[in-house]
Amino acid sequence: MSESDSTRSSRVQLQSLFRQHGGQLRLSEALAQGINRYQFYQLRDEGLIEPVSRGLYRLADLPPIENPDLVAAVTRFPHAVLCLISALDWHGITTQIPHQVHLAVERDARLPVLDYPPVAGYRFSGRAFSEGIVQATVDGITLQVYNPEKTLADCFKFRNRIGVDVVLEALELYRTRKTFRPGKLMEYARICRVANVMAPYVEAKL
Repeated sequence: MSESDSTRSSRVQLQSLFRQHGGQLRLSEALAQGINRYQFYQLRDEGLIEPVSRGLYRLADLPPIENPDLVAAVTRFPHAVLCLISALDWHGITTQIPHQVHLAVERDARLPVLDYPPVAGYRFSGRAFSEGIVQATVDGITLQVYNPEKTLADCFKFRNRIGVDVVLEALELYRTRKTFRPGKLMEYARICRVANVMAPYVEAKL
């Protein structure tokens, strides 16, 4: 087999490997499959694959990424959970445009830090971290995000940092756009230790 035939075969093999992984592949995964760095970067240099975030690439002929900031943050910090304003935005219950990707991590974990996109990290403890997590898919990537009720409880907890007006707007949009579940709201309020704060506002929406 000539060198050009060998190169062509490697290119086809690598592209096939990308498609087996839904069109996205980490460099480490390719190396584990016996692909060498030269072959991988040759695809990149030829414009056949493009970087998504550090170490993660996708086939360039895939549809454009709709949420590049989210994809970059989630792939960099797969164990973090989308929270606060980013989660409000995900659920469509805020008019705020997140200028950072808000991520929650467990109390003992290192806070996520990323230059681009900018990331705001928060440490949650125990059930305040583990409860209310749902999985969603964005641009082929699985992300973790708190459900609307847990997100609202978190926002009340961090109301001094994100603004009371933002929190109250989110509660009203939740009431009008989602199924209003006061019992669920108060369940998460107790977990987040903001039941006394939230109760009057929830009752006023009944």
